[in-house]
Amino acid sequence: TEATGYGLVHFAKIMLADFSKDLRGLRCIVSGMGKVALHVVEKLIAAGAVPVTVSDSRGYLYDEEGFDYVKVGHLRQIKAQQKGLREYVKSYPRAKYLDEAKPWGERCDVAFPCASQNELNHSDALSLVNAGCRFLVEGSTMPSTAEAADVLRKSKVFVAPSKAASAGGVAVSVLEATQSFSEIQMQFSIEEFDNRLQEFMREIYQKCIKAANEYGIPRASSEVLVYGANIAAFLQVAQAMLEQGVV
Repeated sequence: TEATGYGLVHFAKIMLADFSKDLRGLRCIVSGMGKVALHVVEKLIAAGAVPVTVSDSRGYLYDEEGFDYVKVGHLRQIKAQQKGLREYVKSYPRAKYLDEAKPWGERCDVAFPCASQNELNHSDALSLVNAGCRFLVEGSTMPSTAEAADVLRKSKVFVAPSKAASAGGVAVSVLEATQSFSEIQMQFSIEEFDNRLQEFMREIYQKCIKAANEYGIPRASSEVLVYGANIAAFLQVAQAMLEQGVV
């Protein structure tokens, strides 16, 4: 989950670089309160971004000033004690917790849905667009309903699909297939492993762009990564089937 969360942020940085943008200073909304979501928040802080939300099944927490490492530590403590996110407001009264609500209406530049499938519906997508969001990086699998995806497409919100953006965990799985986690820890420092993870995400990003371009999807399209990820995945599976003699 750490590699998945960190990989999402690396993917976002690589994607934004294509627009001559940087995560530093950008307001980011994150949904979810699981391990992936908190690792995303952590890595956003490290990148100089301003993550302002997390959420649970009952509502969402909004901190206008943005989370920092101390605040994330407090969130982890709340989670470990199995308390609700409302507890956070007792320590940081300038923050607010909204019951029975989602974070998509908060002003932001980048959104990281990391909670559940279909967490973004049509009205959520409209709220996200009206809040100024220009980039969406999927941490959960298929977080947008078909209606939400249509709104994002028509509004030209640049989408990084989960099958590509969430692949950081695959990088660890590949390493673990050949050596134990303790061996990985001995072989690489934290910085070295993070650098390898970043390069892995860069390779995935470039494969998506290349596949899309080869099949006529322009790089400027807001769905270039969606198409590219689907095409690249299909071609990889097809090649594997050919090599195995299945077809």
